[in-house]
Amino acid sequence: MQILQTKQLKKYYCESPNVTRAVDDVVHVLALEDKLKSMPNNLSGGQQQRVAIARALVTKPAILLADEPTGNLDSKSSADVLGLLKLTGEKFNQTIVMITHNNDIALLADRIIHIEDGRVDPDTGEIIKAYIFVGVMTYSQYAYVEACMDMKQKSWINAHIHMYEYFGGVARILVPENCKTAVVHNGGFKGQQINETYQEMAEHYGTAIIPARVRPPKDKPNAEGTVGNISTWITAALRNEQFFSPAELNRAIRDKLELFNQRLFQKKEGSRRSLFLGEEKPLLAPLPAARFELSDWKTATVQFNYHISVDGMLYSVPYEYIKKKVDVKVTDTTIEIFYNHNRIASHRRLKGRTGQYSTVTEHMPEDHQKYLEWNGGRFRKWAERIGINTYTAVNAILTSKGVEQQTYRSCMGLLKLAEKYSDALLEAACKKALSYTASPSYKSIKNILVTGSDKLASKTTDTKATQKARGITRGADYYRR
Repeated sequence: MQILQTKQLKKYYCESPNVTRAVDDVVHVLALEDKLKSMPNNLSGGQQQRVAIARALVTKPAILLADEPTGNLDSKSSADVLGLLKLTGEKFNQTIVMITHNNDIALLADRIIHIEDGRVDPDTGEIIKAYIFVGVMTYSQYAYVEACMDMKQKSWINAHIHMYEYFGGVARILVPENCKTAVVHNGGFKGQQINETYQEMAEHYGTAIIPARVRPPKDKPNAEGTVGNISTWITAALRNEQFFSPAELNRAIRDKLELFNQRLFQKKEGSRRSLFLGEEKPLLAPLPAARFELSDWKTATVQFNYHISVDGMLYSVPYEYIKKKVDVKVTDTTIEIFYNHNRIASHRRLKGRTGQYSTVTEHMPEDHQKYLEWNGGRFRKWAERIGINTYTAVNAILTSKGVEQQTYRSCMGLLKLAEKYSDALLEAACKKALSYTASPSYKSIKNILVTGSDKLASKTTDTKATQKARGITRGADYYRR
């Protein structure tokens, strides 16, 4: 059967008035005009693939499924077929779903979904590896299990916080593994260096960290044994299930964990849970009033405006520390600032758009504190009393920054210029500045006053004299007020 006959069968099957034009479009796009009367066995592998694509495209489906479209083709034919699929998808506005084992081909797609052992990540298709944290009480073997997305410091600390809250108390001694999130250096009991953040967490909960020795597993046999049991009762039990978020996975783990802890011992009475509640929990230290907050330490320099910048937000410190380097402790909720190990300021951490200010009045110099009596509305009213040009300039300055308070210093500077040169000269200077730009700055207005105050004064005097000579004649400026 010739290719043309194959197309005609498709046309007959379709029964659409626009089929003929559709076939012609597809044939043209796939460059099959000179092959319409050829027999399939006279075509190359790439040409046969084009014919298969044409048969799928002729009805212009919204979605085209392509299962290994480059299978058994050489590299040139593969490139041609992929180029045609992309071209037809764009020309006919179709979505192409392609299955392939070739990563290079997958990278050509707009979106990649990875499938491995039947498991798919809902957002990216990526299979995400989870790491299991296991904590065990020594006597009862009561266990806590949590899945973490990585083995970094934050996940390590948060798992401990959740473990203590699950146990409802804190053991006096904590025996961790020798991972870097716990131990920086372990040279035996005399040469151990605990991770600084981990030590800070331990002090918050009132527990002592005694890391296990390198290699010997006998320092924490219950943990080692429980890990094996967890592998059987939790990990293996969930191995065939799909989870689309860490929270969903940990809910499933918690359900299995409850069954594991309530499971009766084989060689003694009770369960891990009953033994823990009856004999071990009463001996635990109570949880502190506040949960431990993971913190980062940063170094910052106090700026000339007695603020430091942390993650795009600005926090005040006493102005005496301008140009000093300070240490900053950053948590999810607070910012603490230290100088020579003494805390000099504390703020609630700002969230949202960058550029926000957190300013404590006592941190400001006395001459800056009077700015607090002013706001945008008051500056505008003051400028309006002087004249339309001063009002326009002040309004432009107030709207020139993302945060209005950042412009108050410039507006206060204009206020002082009015006191020094007079309202009339300031109005004339603003008028001249506005003739250059719609958004004049305090500096440009000041320069006009400093360099041309005599000329401005003479013009102002001439204007007043002219207005006085004409009696009731009113200038254009009068009607702009």
